[in-house]
Amino acid sequence: MKILKIEFQNINSLKGSHEIDFSAAPFTSSSLFAITGPTGSGKSTILDVISLALFNQVPRLGRISKNEILNKGAILTRNQKEASAKVTYESKTGIFTSEWTISTASTGNLREYNMFIYDLATGKPLDLKKSEVPAKNEELIGLNYNQFIKSVLLAQGEFAQFLRAKKDERGELLEKITGTGIYRQVGIRAFQKFKEANAKIEDRRKEIELLQKELLDEEQLKVLRKSFQEKEEQISPLEKQINELEKSLDLKKNIRDQQRQIAEQEKLKLEVEQDWKKFEAENILLQKHEEIQLFAEELRAWRSHTETLNDLQKEISLTVQKEEEVEKGIFNCLKEVSDFIQANSAAEEVEDNLQRFLKNIQQLQQARKEKLSSYENLKRQFDLEVREVPFQLNGDLEASEKKLLEMQFLSRKKMEGLSSCLENIDLEEAGEEKLRLKRELEKARLAHKKFGAIETLSAELLKNQKEQEELLPHLQNLPKDLELKQAQAATLSERLEKLQLKQHNQVLQASLEEHRAHLKDGEPCPLCGALEHPFAKDLPQQETGLREELKTTETRLKDLQSKIVAEKTTLQHHEQRNSALQKEARRIEQELSLQKSEFKEEFSELMTAEEVNWEELCAGYEEQMQQLETHQQEDRKLKAISAGLPLIEELKLVLEEGKGIKEQLDSLYTGNNIQKDCLDLQNRWIEFQHNKKSLARQKADLEQKLITRRSQLQELEKELELKIKEKGCRSISEALERLLPEARYVELRRQREELTSRNKEIRSALKTLNAQLEKLRENEVEATSEELEQKLQEKRTNLKNITAEFEELRRKIRNDEELQARIKKIEQSLQSEKQHIRRWELLNQLIGDATGKKFNDFAQDLSLSQLLRLANIRLKDLSDRYKIDKPEAGEDDSLVAIDEHMGGQRRSVKTLSGGETFILSLSMALALSDLASKNVEINSLFIDEGFGTLDPETLDQTLTTLEKLQAESSKTIGIISHVDSLKERIATQVRLKRNGQGYSSLEVTS
Repeated sequence: MKILKIEFQNINSLKGSHEIDFSAAPFTSSSLFAITGPTGSGKSTILDVISLALFNQVPRLGRISKNEILNKGAILTRNQKEASAKVTYESKTGIFTSEWTISTASTGNLREYNMFIYDLATGKPLDLKKSEVPAKNEELIGLNYNQFIKSVLLAQGEFAQFLRAKKDERGELLEKITGTGIYRQVGIRAFQKFKEANAKIEDRRKEIELLQKELLDEEQLKVLRKSFQEKEEQISPLEKQINELEKSLDLKKNIRDQQRQIAEQEKLKLEVEQDWKKFEAENILLQKHEEIQLFAEELRAWRSHTETLNDLQKEISLTVQKEEEVEKGIFNCLKEVSDFIQANSAAEEVEDNLQRFLKNIQQLQQARKEKLSSYENLKRQFDLEVREVPFQLNGDLEASEKKLLEMQFLSRKKMEGLSSCLENIDLEEAGEEKLRLKRELEKARLAHKKFGAIETLSAELLKNQKEQEELLPHLQNLPKDLELKQAQAATLSERLEKLQLKQHNQVLQASLEEHRAHLKDGEPCPLCGALEHPFAKDLPQQETGLREELKTTETRLKDLQSKIVAEKTTLQHHEQRNSALQKEARRIEQELSLQKSEFKEEFSELMTAEEVNWEELCAGYEEQMQQLETHQQEDRKLKAISAGLPLIEELKLVLEEGKGIKEQLDSLYTGNNIQKDCLDLQNRWIEFQHNKKSLARQKADLEQKLITRRSQLQELEKELELKIKEKGCRSISEALERLLPEARYVELRRQREELTSRNKEIRSALKTLNAQLEKLRENEVEATSEELEQKLQEKRTNLKNITAEFEELRRKIRNDEELQARIKKIEQSLQSEKQHIRRWELLNQLIGDATGKKFNDFAQDLSLSQLLRLANIRLKDLSDRYKIDKPEAGEDDSLVAIDEHMGGQRRSVKTLSGGETFILSLSMALALSDLASKNVEINSLFIDEGFGTLDPETLDQTLTTLEKLQAESSKTIGIISHVDSLKERIATQVRLKRNGQGYSSLEVTS
């Protein structure tokens, strides 16, 4: 597979259309080339174009869709409406072009992408859906997407990671790089397959155990077989007796059926005799028809000749009428032609006169058309000349000319006024002056903007200082006020504790006093047991107002505490705000000082005075630019008017000549299509002449046919007169009346034959049925049908009961036999299945496990050995110092580099320098390309980055090796890098440059 050409448009940062043709110079003379450019210029985009055009995937994004482009902003260049990627490649089956495109609809929405493959041998696209294109490319190239990006597009990062990875990580990376994850799936599948097969065998064993439980023992089976035999012996005699009774009943039924059939046939016999009597009148007509049937064809021919004569006479009359109409049409058409050409015309000159008239009118029309064309051309030229002037021609050219002259005068006057205002402007160099004014205006606007920023900063600084001044009294007074309130809160808190203690004592006292109030003399006290209670009366009065005072104190304390919290928060907020304001003030002062210094340095020439009105300065520049623009517009307008005035004179002349031609044409012809009108008249004239001749021939033919038909009719009448007299007919008309229509005759004859046939069939059936009845009565038994039916029912009931018992016994015996057979069959199949799954059992022992790791490790080890063998072959060309090997027992898990210069010392690749790691990685990448392309010849190779880590000597040796590889295999090898020495070494380069606004350009150099 070889890539011949890459074409793309608006992909990533590469705006516009680009093409790299590897089949043309300079690639034909040097197939080793470099893709160079700064970071982000789009070097890797070229590789994206290849994989996108072939597989609709890119390594960095995966599969591409409309949503992927919209969500990630990838592929389609910013602000562009369409993009495409096209790759032309050569494979074993031919040369093909694969194309990927996407575009934006008129609504602004992005359409879905499309893909095509063109066979360049035929130049036609292959009949494929877009979803089928990647698979078709895979078939034509011989590589799938993963193989393609690892054998044609080589990225170094994966292999550097692969070299240093531990064993388990290396297996995963190798599986990812080589796409050999199938081995893990095979190991898992072998494990699952044995598990499934073995599960089936266990199920069959359980099935045998269940079936064995349902089997009968020997004694039960013996009793069943004996009973079965006894029932079987009872059934046969009963079946024989039932059979005889059924035959006797059937015989009696057959005799009754026979008697019924004889009665039906007798009835049919009477019906046929009645039908024959009805048919006798029709039979007379049938006999009369059959008497003259021998010459029926001659009679029908006579009638046909008579009708034909009448038709011919009518056609002759109609033809004569048409001839008169045609003569009248010829006269009217000749008159219409004379009126049309405005001259008398003889009949034989009609066609020539029409052609001369047609030619004359066409010449006048062509002349008028040419004048119109000249007028339109002059008008377009006029519009082009005066495009700078807001002016359009109307129908009145004189008025237009006058208006244009007025505009010319006003424009000249306006230019004189503008010239006086622009005395300081060099009007001969208006373009340069406009650019100068624009630069000065932009500088003034920038100065105005920066001066505004300085004023804004000054205002912010003043605002900051004012806010600090407002905060200062609060910061001084709040701590004092807070200290006072905290002292008050402490006093209130102490008072509240005292009040709460006093309230508690009152509660205890109230409880005792309540008990004292309920004490009675003679009843013991619940506390001391005394029967006398001298202090039960005259209880002391409780202190009132304590609860209200307690509540008031609590409320005052809560309010005071809330104020303290609020003031603390306010103080903290003011302190934080003051600190922020001080920090902000220092920042503003520094920025203000810097901006003032920069402003003074940058715009010193504009500050001619202490105070500059920047708006007036900008407005002055804008006014000068507007006046200069107006002066240029008026100058262009004057030039346009001067060029347009002579064209109006020419238009007037052409218009006058055109009017003369139109007047002459209107006097001769006022229609829309002279050729059609002439042709219609000529065709009508020719048609009338043709119809006249045709009708004359038709009339002569009809008269000849009339004479012939009359002669034939006379001869036929002579022959028929003799025949009809023999049959008793007085005339041919009478004979025709006796002749029936063919369908009627066929129907009557069918009815006669049917009645005769039915009569014969009925008589024969009656004879046969009577004979069969006598024979049946010979074997009839004396018993009645009811007696026979009763006996039959008894026998059947008895047989049914015995048969049911017999079938039940047979079912049990058969079930037992079937169970035994089924068990035997399962045991046989079990033996077969054990042999069948033997291979799965062995395969599971060798490679199977639940995760697939066993076989995957084995396969990856083989793949790694093959990859390292190929890598060492490539490495030999790049460096004779190292070989790559797998780690041995006791060594680090990563791959090992064997240092031949140090006596074969084995070193972990982790100890190698960046350049040495790159050399080994490149060898691995080239080896993977060799491994992946063992069945496909790959003649295009792209290597992405990594050369920056090499010293000059190693870089030179690497490039020499790649040149050697290219020379030996005729490969096209592209190296993507920004290393300067590599650029100098490789003459053929695809250079990418950033052009600003995020876009890049592409150039092929040699």
